[in-house]
Amino acid sequence: MKQIIRLMLWSMLLVFGNAIAQDPGTKDELIRTDKAWSAAASEGKDVEKVVAFWSNDAKIVPAGAPIISGKEAIRAFVTQSFATPGFRISWKTLDAAVSGDGTMGYTTAESTITMPGPDGNLVTETGRGVAVWRRDQDGSWKCVYDTWNHGP
Repeated sequence: MKQIIRLMLWSMLLVFGNAIAQDPGTKDELIRTDKAWSAAASEGKDVEKVVAFWSNDAKIVPAGAPIISGKEAIRAFVTQSFATPGFRISWKTLDAAVSGDGTMGYTTAESTITMPGPDGNLVTETGRGVAVWRRDQDGSWKCVYDTWNHGP
């Protein structure tokens, strides 16, 4: 009988464990992190502050451009973007979801990017993006995959 009760308890723990382990504030924490990242990026000044939101093994997939892999390549991309006359970026976090164990998540956003167009005049494009996040060993959220497109 004890063995059956133990088996039932283990089964319940496996089935409901993710729901129990999930801190209800985790989604809000991820949204706050994404909003802080947008604020840092929209300032367009501190490359290191912006790059700190990505993991060392992150990949970014800019709209219409090749994949950029690793923090050093991302740092170079951000540095070049911030040095471009008229460049501005910002995004509004729309939603987030977090895995049951609180180790992975994603955010969705609407973005606005201003940059020189082919004729040199500034062009502003809107789009949508998705960022995949992983909880780092220190408990902070780091973006591991970041992609966006241009759209309505």
